[in-house]
Amino acid sequence: MRIAVQDGLFDIGEESNRFAAGLSDSGANAGAIVTFTGVVRGSDNGDMVAMEIEHYPGMTERAIRKIADEAMARWSLADVLVIHRHGRLVPGEQIMMVATASRHRLHAFEAAEFLMDYLKSRAPFWKKELLQDGAGDWVEAKDSDEEALDRWA
Repeated sequence: MRIAVQDGLFDIGEESNRFAAGLSDSGANAGAIVTFTGVVRGSDNGDMVAMEIEHYPGMTERAIRKIADEAMARWSLADVLVIHRHGRLVPGEQIMMVATASRHRLHAFEAAEFLMDYLKSRAPFWKKELLQDGAGDWVEAKDSDEEALDRWA
């Protein structure tokens, strides 16, 4: 399992290949690998120039590791990768990546969705949309994000 909270860009292909190679090297009996990469969306009205993401080092990684451990046990995963960026990100930049590996594809897909739902609504990140006029608005949790997470209870 690898959890990375970083300010720098990551290479999707390189991370995917490293994840798959780690499974081969460990002899894991995985028949499915699911990857998801999220990117920063612009605002609906087009006035967002960047998103500033803050976190508390150590606390954030521990929280993500705890939920990744839960996913590993719940879906009998062979491995998990979570990368989440912080700092100033502009629309179109990668914000996060999740990879899961399991013996069966359904488990890999469900575990990836579970992790993504958690990262979206519960992981300890604070996001502010920076607007063209210089203002900044903190991003509030959406009811739809909470509803998505509720299905895993």
